[in-house]
Amino acid sequence: MEKNQEVETKNGEGVEESKSLKDGSICGYESLHSLLSANLKPEIFQEVSRLLLGLNCGRAIDTIVLPESTKALSSEHDFDLQAFCFHADKELLRAPRVVRVGLIQNSISLPTTAPFLDQKRAIFQKLKPIIEVAGSSGVNIVCLQEAWMMPFAFCTREKRWCEFAEPVDGESTRFLQDLALKFNMVIISSILERDVNHGETLWNTAVIIGNHGNIIGKHRKNHIPRVGDFNESTYYMEGNTGHPVFETAYGKIGVNICYGRHHPLNWLAFGLNGAEIVFNPSATVGELSEPMWPIEARNAAIANSYFVGSINRVGTEIFPNPFTSGDGKPQHADFGHFYGSSHFSAPDASCTPSLSRNRDGLLISDMDLNLCRQLKDKWGFRMTARYEVYAELLANYLKPDFKPQVISDPLLHKKTL
Repeated sequence: MEKNQEVETKNGEGVEESKSLKDGSICGYESLHSLLSANLKPEIFQEVSRLLLGLNCGRAIDTIVLPESTKALSSEHDFDLQAFCFHADKELLRAPRVVRVGLIQNSISLPTTAPFLDQKRAIFQKLKPIIEVAGSSGVNIVCLQEAWMMPFAFCTREKRWCEFAEPVDGESTRFLQDLALKFNMVIISSILERDVNHGETLWNTAVIIGNHGNIIGKHRKNHIPRVGDFNESTYYMEGNTGHPVFETAYGKIGVNICYGRHHPLNWLAFGLNGAEIVFNPSATVGELSEPMWPIEARNAAIANSYFVGSINRVGTEIFPNPFTSGDGKPQHADFGHFYGSSHFSAPDASCTPSLSRNRDGLLISDMDLNLCRQLKDKWGFRMTARYEVYAELLANYLKPDFKPQVISDPLLHKKTL
């Protein structure tokens, strides 16, 4: 939804005064799901939810009842907490492979004018109780949002924000390693990486921390946006780690960082490498991408027969110096509203409701990874794909003398008498 968009509501007497959505809500509601639930009759809401969220194993996705103590902590620390369960059909030769997965979205804690170290430590302080709730709730794998340890300053093109960069084994990783070990939990941490062994080069990197507190590996963002205020190539370029899939104690996972979700072949590559869950840690704003947000990850889950966890940060981050982006818009000091709305998508086309559009949140989901192979067997996408045809086309496309395969109507350019 566009920044500062206004919505008009009609009543019997005409049009009410417009309501500004500067708080990031949708007409005062935290999410589309909550808006529909509050305003539709139960039987209509049930049918609308079926159309919007799909069915898992033939029925609406189940919710998980969390302990009251967990709910109390979410209220104490003011974050949205939701939990759901994706089932798979019972098999005769394989036991269920249920893994509990979490997504965390958050706003920054201090103004961007605060000292950098204070900003980072304040985010640590904010996230620690949310991660602890995830761990105490039995979450096996949790993923944080893109560049979670800093404001998303890449709109400004100011180089001073490079000070937030750190090595793969830096402060943010060490902070999370202790929590991973404490809760026997895998943590995906998306940071601004400083590669000290290669000329202090910066990368947008996801660090995969194992459930023993070890560093399993890293993946660098494959696709870098140059659209609107997203001037990220001022800071880092396209990654060089390919499409790795990390085999963890709880399943095979991949990380498709932010802008990579707009590239179907990027999703495909993680699937070809055997991913069962692909995470999409992101930072994106309503004016640019919100209509695409519930579609792309769900499409990827369907097409590649794996689960997808989509995470987006929350809030409006205001920077000290106004900036422009060469798009004719007046100078401004913020990206727009990061709309949260983190959610899970399953290979059977079902998905969870989204977290809040304007609050921190933790989304938990149980997922039976057997569903991945069951959907491969059902639809046969891998079997019916024509990889050799695609490979030939792509190989030809990369040649300087490539010519598109276009067959023109012979009468299209024929002169008439």
